Amino acid sequence: MSDGLFDQFKTWYEKRHDYARDWKARTGGQVVATMCTYTPEELLIAAGMLPVRVLGAHEPQNVTEPHIFGMFCPFCRDSLAQGLLGRFDYADGVTLTQSCIQYRQTFNSWRMHVPTVKWDYYVPMPNDVQSPHARKAHYEEVQSFRVFLQTLTGRELTDARLREALEIVDENRRLLRELFDLRKQSNPQVTGVEALYASITAQFVDKREHNEQLKKVLAAVKTRNLNRPEGIRFMTIGSENDDVAFMAMVESVGATIVVDDQCSGTRYFWNASKPEADVVKAIAERYCDRPACPTKDYPNHTRFDHVLGLAKDYGVQGAIFLQQKFCDPHEGDYPDLKRHLETNGIPTLFLEFDITNPIGPFRIRIEAFLETLTEEELF
Repeated sequence: MSDGLFDQFKTWYEKRHDYARDWKARTGGQVVATMCTYTPEELLIAAGMLPVRVLGAHEPQNVTEPHIFGMFCPFCRDSLAQGLLGRFDYADGVTLTQSCIQYRQTFNSWRMHVPTVKWDYYVPMPNDVQSPHARKAHYEEVQSFRVFLQTLTGRELTDARLREALEIVDENRRLLRELFDLRKQSNPQVTGVEALYASITAQFVDKREHNEQLKKVLAAVKTRNLNRPEGIRFMTIGSENDDVAFMAMVESVGATIVVDDQCSGTRYFWNASKPEADVVKAIAERYCDRPACPTKDYPNHTRFDHVLGLAKDYGVQGAIFLQQKFCDPHEGDYPDLKRHLETNGIPTLFLEFDITNPIGPFRIRIEAFLETLTEEELF
């Protein structure tokens, strides 16, 4: 039974649009819908704006078909639906940093067909971040974004403002790492659902408020006693996933989700920036250095050993691939990553996600997977 420690994060998540509207009314600042976690939100914060990540609603919809193909991944279609349905009518701008081609076209449709958005900006971040030219290219693109925001707001984004924003975001990353590190413990006192609430709300709540709430939780969780069985220790792997109902179901049948490799979780906050005299370089290179998603992980697959390292560090007993249907980058990675984990003793389960997910059938799949992990060796 919950003790209410994570209730603020839960409320923020469930009422995220209300939060953004209230923030705008309180501060008079602009709200920016951000698509993809590669967006250099430090610049938006330095400009006095609130970055609000576009999340899906996990509801049936029929409004995207005239705009993008039905074989685009569910997250693309769900994200665009939120714009077309007016869920982000409070957003002044929308921005995307290059990730996959499907989401690029989703962004293009958003900025063409969502009339409430006043401005838009596309950051063409190199996908081949391992190239010796990528860092210089991304540095120049972040500088261009800085100039755009200065022109838009009439407010100079000085190095001092950028450094202050970077410190706020880096503090958030460190606090989330501290929270997630508690899940390494036997019988962790932070559940996977609670960790998801904390990490996903960091992507649309004012970082200053989020940092203060994280500090309160970290101070209290050290003496917490959830009094719940740990069960099997799972990790989740995939792209964006904030399907709380699915996560809660997994943790209701004899398991605890102890870590993830997803952009709704660890990939968003895992690394802080490195000290640099040039603050724009510190911001830009941090995004090049972050744990890669499949769109930015070639020719060398650095992600495979990173995921295996997480599994070992967190004592994972099984990994669940949460595959967005038609997600080409993750589908391309899946066979080799599955083989890499299983060769190193981590059993895996593959589930294909859509805009809405069949919790009942998925529960049967999870329970069957749990049985294979707990059955005794007979021979």
